[in-house]
Amino acid sequence: MIEITLPDGSVKEVENGTSAMDIAKGISEGLARNVLAAKVNGNVVDAGLPITENATLQLLTWNDKDGKSTMWHSSAHLMAEAIEFFYPGVKLAIGPPVKNGFYYDVDFMDYTITEKDLEKIEQKMKELAKQKNEFIRKEVPKAEAIEYFKGKEDPYKLELLEDLEDGSITFYTQGEFTDLCRGPHIPHTGVIKAIKLTSIAGAYWRGDEKNKQLTRIYGITFPKASELTQYLENVELAKARDHRKLGKELDLFTFSQKVGQGLPLWLPKGAALRERLENFLKKAQKAGGYDQVITPHIGSKELYVCSGHYAKYGEDSFQPILTPDEGEEFLLKPMNCPHHCEIFKSRPRSYRDLPVRFAEFGTVYRYEQSGELHGLTRVRGFTQDDAHIFCTQDQVKDEFKKVIDLVLYIFKTLDFQNFKAQISLRDPNDPDKYIGSNENWDKAEQAIIEASAEKELPTVVEYGEAAFYGPKLDFMVEDALGREWQLGTIQVDYNLPERFELEYTGSDNQKHRPVMIHRAPFGSMERFVAVLLEHCAGDFPLWLTTDQVAILPISDKYNDYSQKLLQLLNNYDIRGFVDDRNEKVGKKIRESELNKIPFMLIIGEQEAANNTVSVRQRGENGDIGSMSVESFADLVGKAIEIELAVNV
Repeated sequence: MIEITLPDGSVKEVENGTSAMDIAKGISEGLARNVLAAKVNGNVVDAGLPITENATLQLLTWNDKDGKSTMWHSSAHLMAEAIEFFYPGVKLAIGPPVKNGFYYDVDFMDYTITEKDLEKIEQKMKELAKQKNEFIRKEVPKAEAIEYFKGKEDPYKLELLEDLEDGSITFYTQGEFTDLCRGPHIPHTGVIKAIKLTSIAGAYWRGDEKNKQLTRIYGITFPKASELTQYLENVELAKARDHRKLGKELDLFTFSQKVGQGLPLWLPKGAALRERLENFLKKAQKAGGYDQVITPHIGSKELYVCSGHYAKYGEDSFQPILTPDEGEEFLLKPMNCPHHCEIFKSRPRSYRDLPVRFAEFGTVYRYEQSGELHGLTRVRGFTQDDAHIFCTQDQVKDEFKKVIDLVLYIFKTLDFQNFKAQISLRDPNDPDKYIGSNENWDKAEQAIIEASAEKELPTVVEYGEAAFYGPKLDFMVEDALGREWQLGTIQVDYNLPERFELEYTGSDNQKHRPVMIHRAPFGSMERFVAVLLEHCAGDFPLWLTTDQVAILPISDKYNDYSQKLLQLLNNYDIRGFVDDRNEKVGKKIRESELNKIPFMLIIGEQEAANNTVSVRQRGENGDIGSMSVESFADLVGKAIEIELAVNV
């Protein structure tokens, strides 16, 4: 007998060799029908795989990220089976799941395939899915695997086999289709109820431009037709909310090939928007005891060798900057933390000084591949709302909880209502990915787990998602369209203080090593603005929006009064503009509504004579009525106070 520990802490005693699916059936047949895979001791496996030792078990359904990923991986195999039906002899490369769906890279040889061909492949997939063919796993000796793919004359699988060790190779078969794959897969194809092949693209084998260009077919599947319908509706909504489209319409940012790919240029309105976000966070940080610092955009290569960033991220950095001095090398800054370590080290520190909190809106640079760049969400130069807290071990949990409070304040103020916190821990099967002692890692991971529990955060645990120097808490935010984004992160780090030999003098007059907490509630200004744009469709809260008011004179006789009014509102820190075009006021109102201007001030003879304004609010409220300028300023001020008065 073996013991199986479930997520709620309950323990089931079962026979050695019992599968996760057997356990699910023992709980309820309804649950078993929804199980797509299982997580055994942190590893995702086939639900039908025998369990041969005491283990933790999580049954994975469509509601779990790993459950979706497993289904989409199986869907890639189903698509490959349909492709082989129509195009016998094609060479299959790789077919992994991705964030939303899956793809398969295929060498179509002499066949021609276009977007029009996707529908027939899609229909064949539906036909094959209804057969409810099981995904059958088979361990295969390397020699046999090589012989099989030599017979299929598939150079891509043969190349993949070169990197695999004998004894670690598995095939999966469903119906008439067999593929080299380590799995896992769903129990059978019948789970796949709704299918949509979305696009065709070109992709070089293994991402190398020197290799042959293959055809990449993307798709997505769901266990219910209604979910596919909702997904396709959201895709159309997402196109309207695309931050690249909205950024252009709202005149926030642009890109230039001459400046370089992935290097955004912030236009005046965008720069002002960023400044408001920065000032909002700076005010909260000041109240939280942070000190603002500034560090250079470059650093000595030795700085990043010391921190470990060069060894881990050197390939993703821009090439070193060489100076006339022999052996002197600099790098564009990939991270702010090494610089902050040196600031901490710049003078002696006492336990009375701790915690020390350094904050910086620091721009960093990473050399992302050109094919991975995407608007503001994936760039080569971005500004982190970075801060590093240096504290004693006894202070770690309290400081961590204070950062959680700061993140929650930001999310609630900006109306990100749905989120979860991902506790990102080490991969127990790959210790070489990380630096530092197991003892320090254990302490850091425990601090995050306890702090999250005490703040009653909705959490999920992901193994293998930790930073190389420490575990972290990542905030996964759901936007208005139900899409999940990673925003905000908090990390506990015992390792950089050791690498930089950071010290403080304790109450015992001895030298001690501080603990370092990394945190970035926005993550990066670029990505945060992109997500916020798409979340609110450019309809920003009043305190943040570019133009809070449009002043609309009904004729050019009232333009002078309108301009004076604009200057007066500026004194109240109310942002706006005068629409003095020779157009009917009805058209000006409609355009202001479309441009998401919160307030419109209609100026005519009565307003100019009485030094008043006629106020119209965007949306349901409509016309509010006539009032003094002071009363309008008070109305705006109170509305902003309400937006920013968020209790966590």
